[in-house]
Amino acid sequence: MEQRNLHAWLETPLGQYVLQMEQDMLDQAVANLFGFNALQISWPHLDGLRTNRIPHHISLSTRLGGTIQAEPCALPLASQSLDLVVMPHALEFAEHPHALLREVDRVMRPEGRLVVVGFNPRSLWGVRQLFTLNRRVSPWSGHFISLSRLKDWLALLGFEMDGGRFGAYAPPFTSARWLHRFRFMELAGDRWWGVGGGIYLLQAVKRVHAMRLIMPRWQPQNVVEPSLAAAVRSAGVRRQGVQPEAHDNVVPLLPRPKAVPVSPQS
Repeated sequence: MEQRNLHAWLETPLGQYVLQMEQDMLDQAVANLFGFNALQISWPHLDGLRTNRIPHHISLSTRLGGTIQAEPCALPLASQSLDLVVMPHALEFAEHPHALLREVDRVMRPEGRLVVVGFNPRSLWGVRQLFTLNRRVSPWSGHFISLSRLKDWLALLGFEMDGGRFGAYAPPFTSARWLHRFRFMELAGDRWWGVGGGIYLLQAVKRVHAMRLIMPRWQPQNVVEPSLAAAVRSAGVRRQGVQPEAHDNVVPLLPRPKAVPVSPQS
């Protein structure tokens, strides 16, 4: 039922406005990301990987229409096998968004890239959702996740933020005429109201910190060695006829043996 509502909403002028905005944002975000395997989760109406040059593209959907059909929280993929994961509105319509993020973290390689697209609840779109009476109609039936909360979730999994942007600053009018009148807000929004866009795109990198072996710091033993300098000073004192004090730590020098004359053999 929800999929049919979403498909019908995407055919409206407001849905087409969102699709075009998000397609442009994704085209720019993934164009220069490289690797071997890329995955898109949710929203098959978008081709979030069309400008990406990774050789193997996979699209996942709970219904027919994707490369594979499976539940997003149980991906049929090997661990650490993906270099790029694109998630347009997957978290907002997932029953367990935390479990979905943990599953994505499992299948991503170290230094892999994650791109998340979502509706911004701190915008005019969030106000529209707040005053919508019928919450079973898409997209207002989704659970809008704020950007700050999403950053906290990703940080707990070891992801590092790597940029993002906002879009769809125009009010969510259902009329194409009124949407066209407020198109000027797209240019003014980035400059005067940067965090007030109706949708956001966030990029993150999976960081895996390597272990470092800490060796014990051995304390050097204090070895007492005889002081040759003291011995030299002692010898100099004896040549001057002065006896060293008893408490001086000196090493006495042995007397040189006398030469013994040897008589020639008869």
